[in-house]
Amino acid sequence: MHRLTLAAALLLASAAALAQTPPTRDEVYQAWGGKTGIRAVMDDFVPRLFDDPRTARFFKGVDRDNLVLQLTDQLCQQSGGPCVYKGKDMKLIHEDLDIRHRDFNALVEILQQAMDAKGIPFTAQNGMLARLAPMHREIITGMTESPQRR
Repeated sequence: MHRLTLAAALLLASAAALAQTPPTRDEVYQAWGGKTGIRAVMDDFVPRLFDDPRTARFFKGVDRDNLVLQLTDQLCQQSGGPCVYKGKDMKLIHEDLDIRHRDFNALVEILQQAMDAKGIPFTAQNGMLARLAPMHREIITGMTESPQRR
């Protein structure tokens, strides 16, 4: 009986440890459907950026197909996938664009629309946004506006 109790206690302890295992590095990548899923979202996202009056001005003269490829690799890498982003540095790309908080927020809103349109689960959306959020420091290059105007 003592052995049975000990075995049950060990089994419960093991199950508790497994339940607390931190997420894998590529959990977001897998939840998005790998590179194919990320590409599908970018194929939806990029045209929205070009068409939305809040963001279109930032993409004049930008090659759409190249942007899709670059963003696919960037999000693939950020999500823990095997891709390597080989594009330019975020700060360098955005330094002369005068991007404000409201512009960045519009881009995030458009990304959420594309994620919803492609059926990305809410937790996977949040996982990706959490991994991308630190980039805002390199992308927002305009003078900070008052909170009312964000």
